[in-house]
Amino acid sequence: MAINFDEILGYLPYLTIPLVSALVGWITNVLAIKMTFYPIEYFGVKPFGWQGIIPSKARKMAETAVDLWTTKLLDIGVQFSKIKPSKVAEEMAPSIENLSKQIIDEVMDAKLHRIWQNAPHSLKENVYKNVSANLPVIVEEMMKDVEKDFSGMLDLKYLAVSSLTQNKKLLNQMFLKCGEAEFKFIMKSGLYFGFIFGLTQMVVWYYFPFWWILPLFGVLVGYFTNFLALKLIFRPLNPIKIGKLTIQGMFIKRQKEVSTEYSNIVASKIITIENIFEYIIRGPGSEKLEKIVQKQIEQTINEMAGLIKSLVEITTGSQLFTHIRNIACFRFMQELPMNIRNVFGYAENALDLEHILRTKMAELPPVEFEAFLRPVFKEDETKLIVIGAILGGVAGLLQYFIAFY
Repeated sequence: MAINFDEILGYLPYLTIPLVSALVGWITNVLAIKMTFYPIEYFGVKPFGWQGIIPSKARKMAETAVDLWTTKLLDIGVQFSKIKPSKVAEEMAPSIENLSKQIIDEVMDAKLHRIWQNAPHSLKENVYKNVSANLPVIVEEMMKDVEKDFSGMLDLKYLAVSSLTQNKKLLNQMFLKCGEAEFKFIMKSGLYFGFIFGLTQMVVWYYFPFWWILPLFGVLVGYFTNFLALKLIFRPLNPIKIGKLTIQGMFIKRQKEVSTEYSNIVASKIITIENIFEYIIRGPGSEKLEKIVQKQIEQTINEMAGLIKSLVEITTGSQLFTHIRNIACFRFMQELPMNIRNVFGYAENALDLEHILRTKMAELPPVEFEAFLRPVFKEDETKLIVIGAILGGVAGLLQYFIAFY
């Protein structure tokens, strides 16, 4: 029997249908992921342009994430109380000793230059010694007062949200890192689902070769490949056993792995010891901290005044006393951010944020755990699926004109 090559070649366009369908499914899903995160800043001229869904809604995304941390995972006040004021003072003692001498010399040189210059060496050493002994006490009392009014000193939501909105790449990284496996699955699944839809499309086109069949199936492929991929990531929430097979949403299955990644990013990039202390010292709560320090320094200056009363009379409430106190307080607050760094190692171990976040997150029930990644897809999910459908329709129309017209 002779092989009719012309007849075989006539079927080749039909065989391209599932291949093109697979390609459409893959491209639309890849674009859906890329458009979720990129570009970081708006590209184009409004309204004809695009900004990644996550970066465009950075504040809302960040607020949602922080609300989840504070309601489901973390009581930062309780954790901060694990930092012992006495240990902080001990860790800062070496640098505080040098700082105390520096501040005394600057204050006395500014307000009592001639008297301090001519003061006996033994008197100076006595003042240095007493103030050096008092400054760690100031640090300890400062930490106790901060702990008492911690909620007034640290606005965790403001700290975290400002950190994420100012660094949209970090916000992207948080979701991309935790959902890495899911995003790869979405892209690959477009290929598989597209091919399966394409086989059906090929059969339908063979019997009903209307021009609108290919664009219609292109729309369906673009729509359902995105839709199905998103559903399989989160559903079913709870495991379903069919014989030896266990079916559960991909993201939910990876709860322990995701918890490790997520907690690492939050603890190392967002709610860091450095950011916490930086906020307390220089943020909106710094005025309260300054009053705390001022109160403690006032007591130290009273003792110092007693030591140098043979040289000059400094009385509480006097203009000279106020000036000395203000200069000392200003210089202490100015140097505190650098000196407090000596505490970071101890404070990080005491706070143990990464461990707390990881443990609590890994223990969440599936419905609550889902919320940590779901906002990425929920925001404008319909828009992305519709875009996939439109692109699929365009691809189907092009296929008709290239292969069959």
